[in-house]
Amino acid sequence: MTRALLALGMVVLSICREVGGMALLGFYTFVNLIQGRLDGKELVRNLYKMGVVSVPIVSLTALFTGGTMVIQSGIFVQRFQAYGLLGWGTGYAVLREVGPILIGLMFSGRVGANNAADLGSMVVTEQVDGLRALAIEPIPYLIVPRVLAMMLSMFCLLVLGDAVAIGGGMLFGKLLLGVDYASFYASFVDSIKLWDVTVGLLKGTFFALMIALTSCHYGLSVKGGAVGVGQSVNDAVVAAALLIMVSDDIWTMVLR
Repeated sequence: MTRALLALGMVVLSICREVGGMALLGFYTFVNLIQGRLDGKELVRNLYKMGVVSVPIVSLTALFTGGTMVIQSGIFVQRFQAYGLLGWGTGYAVLREVGPILIGLMFSGRVGANNAADLGSMVVTEQVDGLRALAIEPIPYLIVPRVLAMMLSMFCLLVLGDAVAIGGGMLFGKLLLGVDYASFYASFVDSIKLWDVTVGLLKGTFFALMIALTSCHYGLSVKGGAVGVGQSVNDAVVAAALLIMVSDDIWTMVLR
C-alpha cells in the first residue's frame, strides 16, 4: 500500500510539474506578446514552415475526412431515403468535431513534434544558453513567434480544411450515393449556421495553443542529450493529443 501511494504521489507531482511549467510558459508568452516583444523574421519563417508547408497533408486529410463522413452516414441515408440530410450531417460533423480534432492531431504530429525536436536540439547544443549570453531573451525570440505562428497557421488550415472536406463530401456523395452536388450544397447551406463554423475554428485555434505550449515546454526542458530530445518529442505529442481530447469535451459542453 505504501509503495502504491508513493507511486501515485510521484505521478501526481509529475503531472503538476508539467502542467505548471506549461502554464508559466503560457503566461510569459502572453505578457511578451501583449508588450509586442517578438521577432518578426522568426514569425514569418515559422508561418511558412508550420502553415504553408502543412497545406498538402492537411488538404489530403480533410478530403478523405469528408469522404469518410459520407461513407459512414451513407448506410442510414440509403435506409431512410434521407438524401436531403447528407450535406447537413457531413457538414455538422466535419465543422464542429471531426475536422478540428483530426487536423489538430495531424498538426501536432507534424508541427508540434518538429518544434519540440528543434527546441530540444537547440538546448542540447547550448544554443539557447548562447542567446542568453548575447542578451537575447529566448521567449520573445523563440517562443512567442512559434506560438503565434501555430495559432494563425491552424486557423487558416482549418478554414482550408473545412472547405476541402465539404468538397470531398460532395464528391464522395455523388460517386457513392448518387446525390447531386446541388442537393448536397442546399442541404449544407440551409442547415449549417455560422455558429457551427465558429465553434470549429475556436476549438482548432485553442488546440493549436495547446500544441504550441506542450511542444515548446518539452523542447526547452530537454535533458540527456539526443536520447532526451527523442523522449521530449514523444512526450510533447502524447501530451498534446491528450489535451486536445480533454479540451474538446470541455469546449463541446460549453459551446453546444
